[in-house]
Amino acid sequence: MEQLWQKISALPIFSAELKTGSALTATPESIEFVSRLLGRKPGDMRFYTTALTHRSAVHDPSTPLNTHSNQRLEFLGDAILGLVITDYLFRELPDSPEGELSNTRAKIVNRKSLAGFARSIKIGDHLILGESADHAKIRVSESTLADALEAFIGAIWLDRGISAATSFINEHVIEHRRFNTLITAENNHKSRLIEHTQALHLPPPRYSVISEEGAEHEKRFTVEVSCNGKVLGRGIAARKKDAEQHAAAEAMLNPESIS
Repeated sequence: MEQLWQKISALPIFSAELKTGSALTATPESIEFVSRLLGRKPGDMRFYTTALTHRSAVHDPSTPLNTHSNQRLEFLGDAILGLVITDYLFRELPDSPEGELSNTRAKIVNRKSLAGFARSIKIGDHLILGESADHAKIRVSESTLADALEAFIGAIWLDRGISAATSFINEHVIEHRRFNTLITAENNHKSRLIEHTQALHLPPPRYSVISEEGAEHEKRFTVEVSCNGKVLGRGIAARKKDAEQHAAAEAMLNPESIS
């Protein structure tokens, strides 16, 4: 993938516009901030300056012409983050069905979660804002912080390539304590299903093994979950407990059908 990236970045239509970077001058504080996160000095600081530039700064009379906001870099970073998180979940949750993986990924890359990751690196303190903007409000805005984090990832990709962008995501998103909390909470589907049935004043869900296949060291359990005699979902996994979780996850994909 590195070779593919080198070929793409060499295309004139791709590099000519992006390498103009930002017309704003990076401050020593912002250079130190970026260097600390990268673990080395940036190759082209202009990418990161753009990543830190809020759209309010672009329309400010005091801002130099040809200043770009971080919105395009946010678009790029969003795709990169989604790819890395998808790859991680696919490898780490081999028994999870597609719908479950999609729901887990959505929990990780939503605005609230990304803002939490962004706060941990204090990216809000280094945003470039317009003079007339409400600085106190914008610097803590979930949307602003999430956008800045994605833009920063896009800047790393352009400056250092996919390996550096992936390393950053691993260190500041995947290895963050909040990440495991999100995965655990999202994947405890049995608890969610019980809470849902209790809220509807229904009896607790019942799990039944309907088939058990394979040799002892490669078992595959198929489990159905039902409530009030109605089958709500089915799950298949190497462990019965995991199959139950998958069955509950399938049931919660269509909660309005539970009655």
